[in-house]
Order: sequence, then structure tokens, then C-alpha cells
Amino acid sequence: MLEQAKKVRVMIFDVDGVMTDGRLYYTDAGEELKAFHSLDGHGLKMLQQSGVQLAIITGRTSTLLTHRTKNLGIDLVYQGAHDKLATFEQLLLDTGVTAQECGYMGDDVIDLPIMRRVPFAVAVPNSPTIVRQHAHYITGSQGGSGAVREVCDLIMQSQNTYDAAMAPYLR
Repeated sequence: MLEQAKKVRVMIFDVDGVMTDGRLYYTDAGEELKAFHSLDGHGLKMLQQSGVQLAIITGRTSTLLTHRTKNLGIDLVYQGAHDKLATFEQLLLDTGVTAQECGYMGDDVIDLPIMRRVPFAVAVPNSPTIVRQHAHYITGSQGGSGAVREVCDLIMQSQNTYDAAMAPYLR
């Protein structure tokens, strides 16, 4: 699993169930609310600073997500992706990388077409059984509760960039 993570140049994340706990909250006015974990956000920033490009592919469209990804500095954001595999192929064209240089983290069957094409596929523990069966790594943490951070740290450890990322905090 560390060998597979070592080759990741672009790490792609689903949102609902991965960056969030998967629950959808709506106000009486119809506004959507989501909770993102701050540990995940800092992990994403450190992973990006280590040289790994970040991307989002999600089936839903949300202004809220636009704000979150802007705050994190994630430029490759594909929302409303009902055919995630076609969107993944577009991402490969947009970035000039191959599928063998990508990792993907998802939580449901809509994520399987991408998970089956990358060498580093990650699922959260509450994913359906079939999704976990196609994952190379299953996080110990649930989506929205530090699972993304766990994967960011794992990638940095496998690429020998973790110690450099931690050095400013250990002075």
C-alpha cells in the first residue's frame, strides 16, 4: 500500500462521505450545509505543499464546496460529475498525467469506475462492502472525521515528505 501511494502525483477526492460525514443538511430556506474537518483541511494543504496535486470529483454541485476548495487552494474541481469516469478522463487530459500517477478516495459505488483504474484507491470504513473490496486502503477514520488527513499523511510518509512537513511544528 505504501508502494502504491509513493507514485501518486495527483490525489483525487470525492466529497460527500469522504470530506464530510455524508449527511446532507438543509435549512428551511433550502440552503445546504456541510461540515468539513479542520484536520483534513490542513492535511490537504500539507500534501499539496509536498508536491502532490489535489483534485475533487463529486456528483453534487454546491456553492459551499466552491468556497471550501478556494480556501484550500484546490483548482481542479469537477462538480456535478454524474459520469465520474468521463470526468476522470477529462482530468487526465487537463493535467497531462496518466491514471497510474493518480490516487482516488471515494465511499460509494459511483466511485468504483475510478477506483478500479488507479493504483491507489482508498475507501472509508462505512463504505458499502463492494467499495471496500476494490480499495487498496481503508481508512481507520470515518469520512468527515479525519479520514482525508489520514490519507494525506500516508502519502507524505510513503513519499518521504512527511518529516519535512512536520519540521516547522517540531522546532
